Amino acid sequence: MIMNGLQLLKDYPKAAIVVKQWYLDKMLENINDESIPDDFKEIVRQQSLDDDKVSKFIDASHRTLFDVFDNHKIYIQISVLVEAPKFWYSLNGEDSGLRWDDRKEAEKQAVIVAFKLLNDKL
Repeated sequence: MIMNGLQLLKDYPKAAIVVKQWYLDKMLENINDESIPDDFKEIVRQQSLDDDKVSKFIDASHRTLFDVFDNHKIYIQISVLVEAPKFWYSLNGEDSGLRWDDRKEAEKQAVIVAFKLLNDKL
């Protein structure tokens, strides 16, 4: 399954709302600092996070979304067979049945499936 962050946001609009709000909340948390000028904070608060911006966050690091899914009781576990090494994911304890040579690819595939599960759940 080949898919990028932008496609996930378009295909799963209910999940996209949750993910965009999560990124916005994290951004606002990070500027809650006395050393940052209030006018800059206000500019950041007024910024919207459009699909293009959020998709770049998603594509850069899929694992950042694990917290979003945890908040909705969709648990991703990445496992490894050390001897090979081969990586796979389990969602809520169910093995994907697929194996990858790269941890990041397993994470990406898990996020794709979790996005759909979250969308269906909402």
